[in-house]
Amino acid sequence: MSQSDRTERLLNLLFALMSSARPVPKHALREAIDAYRESPSDEAFERMFERDKDELRGMGVPVETVEGADGVGGIEGYRVAASAYELPEVEFTADELAVLGVAARVWEQASLGPAAQRAVHKLEAIGPGSVVDGPVGIETRIATAEPSFPVLLDAVRARRVVRFDYRRGGEAAVESREVQPWGIASRRGHWYLVGHDVARDAPRVFRLSRVIGTATQVGARDAYAIPQGIDVVAMIAASAPPAPTRTARVRVTAGHGNSLRRQAATVTADGVDDVLDVPYSDDEALAGQIVDLAAQAVVLEPDSLRAAVVRRLRAAAGEPA
Repeated sequence: MSQSDRTERLLNLLFALMSSARPVPKHALREAIDAYRESPSDEAFERMFERDKDELRGMGVPVETVEGADGVGGIEGYRVAASAYELPEVEFTADELAVLGVAARVWEQASLGPAAQRAVHKLEAIGPGSVVDGPVGIETRIATAEPSFPVLLDAVRARRVVRFDYRRGGEAAVESREVQPWGIASRRGHWYLVGHDVARDAPRVFRLSRVIGTATQVGARDAYAIPQGIDVVAMIAASAPPAPTRTARVRVTAGHGNSLRRQAATVTADGVDDVLDVPYSDDEALAGQIVDLAAQAVVLEPDSLRAAVVRRLRAAAGEPA
């Protein structure tokens, strides 16, 4: 069952429990929700319902179990009292709406983008004005094009172990890693996973751009606990890459690659193109920037960087590495 199917089932259960003025019996929930009605057996339905009920409670939803009244034993049904769960009236100033607009733009390219935009439209309906995009001329975005991002984000929430192939900075060898994810955060344009490396029995930080292919979740939910006091952002900052030790020569079309140009030590005009000498330390990290420029950038040297770019382009085209 996919993540979207499970989310839809949980929402349907929540709506069913909130929409009734009286406790809803279990048999009525099974008839009302498609996923429950299609359960192959009573035992399968019972397991699914108990798991969903516990998950809602884990999210902070006050699912109440109502015992039978007037001397009738057993459970009468379940409910979520609107008064215990509904939010108070939400009011935002114009400045607060502007901040929310900027936050929504940050997620524009992420898997959460559509949900963020729907939230913005609802806020506009109840707020004093439009949710603006922020100062004119500023694009506030965090790219989350890494294929493993949604898998790892879901694993953090579900406390599920993940497995992926990983290439460390400056190394050609690929290693298989099994990790208990603690959190994901962005630093200087790159996304990182922080977690417990099972084989090494130690905390580790992984840059998502160095994950080969797509990570997969393994094992059961709630398989581990995240240690108290973990500061994901601080751990990522402490694992900052070393100072540049190599120089790449990259041909870039004039008027393109501004980010790469800012990193360059020298820029030499060469007809319609420019040749950039870019100090760097990690083939994979720089390859990610160059691939984003598509046909506007060509690696002249070193060969290891060119190979990293070719590998990414082949993966994007669905060709074998």
